[in-house]
Amino acid sequence: MIKKTSKLKLSMKLALAFGAFILFIGGITSGKYVWRFMGNNVTDKAEYLYIPTGSTYADLLALLKEQELLKDTASFTWAAEKMSFGNKIKPGKYRLSAGMSNRRLINMLKSGNQEPVKLHFQNIRLKENFVVMVSKKLEADSLSMSKLLDSNEFVQAYGFTPDNVYTLFIPNSYEFYWNTNAKTFINKMFENYQQFWNEERIAKAKKINLSPTEVSILASIVDSEALIDREMPIIAGLYLNRLNQGIKLEADPTVIFANNDFTIRRVLNKHLRKESPYNTYMHTGLPPGPISMPSIAAIDAVLNAKTHNYIFMCAKEDFSGTHNFAPNLGEHLANAKRFQQALNDRNIKK
Repeated sequence: MIKKTSKLKLSMKLALAFGAFILFIGGITSGKYVWRFMGNNVTDKAEYLYIPTGSTYADLLALLKEQELLKDTASFTWAAEKMSFGNKIKPGKYRLSAGMSNRRLINMLKSGNQEPVKLHFQNIRLKENFVVMVSKKLEADSLSMSKLLDSNEFVQAYGFTPDNVYTLFIPNSYEFYWNTNAKTFINKMFENYQQFWNEERIAKAKKINLSPTEVSILASIVDSEALIDREMPIIAGLYLNRLNQGIKLEADPTVIFANNDFTIRRVLNKHLRKESPYNTYMHTGLPPGPISMPSIAAIDAVLNAKTHNYIFMCAKEDFSGTHNFAPNLGEHLANAKRFQQALNDRNIKK
């Protein structure tokens, strides 16, 4: 009887030990299972993950390895399989945080929960500079965007020409997804353009006998002439007087643009001889396109131009950035003489 009891106790001990062993092994297995999902696996190597359009799951894995964004790629692969991730990769810009788990990362990528790109632009001189700036912020490359903006067929659908299409872009702050392509970007900009040119602005443009595009072209000249915003409506009124009287605009900034030399500080006769549709000393009327990206302030200054009889202006000799305005050639020549002398005194020859 004693032997049977001892054997029973031994069996019970063995069973308990075996059960404890199974629980221990199960705990380890369960722990590994949970760690693969919930453990810290994203490194601090980068703040963002950029997934290009058309990427496959293999491309994503290669990207993660190449940039050393994961501590353990194998656990990510395992978790991705369990979470059925990999059939369709959504491109975009995704914010990473050090210590992010596989589960959190995969959920973010599966849902396409990317962070929008904040895009702010103003005072960008040339269309070429603009497309380069945009291509640094978005997936759209500068070459594809330039091709579209230089295509007659493409821009005509929006009511522009390759020369004046730069007026499409109204300087402001915008949000886009990083994987926005060139065509989508231009479409969004056109939607904003239509909102900007509301009924009130269009009515004001008609009142001065200009189209919205012509207003923006003139605004680009006003912007280049005015260093102080309060002078913009006066300068705009002056150029409108010239347009209405059939007088050449004779705007120095257009000559600088025509010469493609933005280091010019003093416009000389050799610059005035440059043959170009943008040289308003040679050609009457507005140039075919803007000479820079006009500001909203300059556009509204043209639409709300001050009424006066000025047709000449010259920078003040005190280099304050303001101008002397004149209604006739005699007064203008006197103003110009003082300014030329001030340039000579400062040894500004070009």
